[in-house]
Amino acid sequence: MKEFTVEETSDFSLGQLIEIDENLTGKTVNISGISIGKGFAGNQKRNNFRRGPMTHGSKNHRAPGSIGACATPARVFPGKTMAGQYGNQKTTIRNLKVVQVDKDQNLLIVKGSVPGKPGNLLTIKTSNISKTS
Repeated sequence: MKEFTVEETSDFSLGQLIEIDENLTGKTVNISGISIGKGFAGNQKRNNFRRGPMTHGSKNHRAPGSIGACATPARVFPGKTMAGQYGNQKTTIRNLKVVQVDKDQNLLIVKGSVPGKPGNLLTIKTSNISKTS
């Protein structure tokens, strides 16, 4: 499913179940996964653009408006925010607090939302934040 780099491979065997460590309770983790895909979306939904004027004969209600400069570059620069595929990309939710670890069922309970649909493959790493309080 996924490959990870480890220092010593003699500790693992083929098909071994990797269990959760109990000392994670109260610590923070970063969880990465593929976000839910939302299909093709326009500029208002995807990039939080404002709409055009609705009255006085305007026909620019949900259109993106001008996208390029004058004749000098004569092109649209890469990375221009436009309509397109929304969601379905790798997302990392940082600093989620681990509330509880269930060793019997091998469950990790975190406070907050995780990316993706139920059954999505997630990568969990401990976060390296220092608390200053």
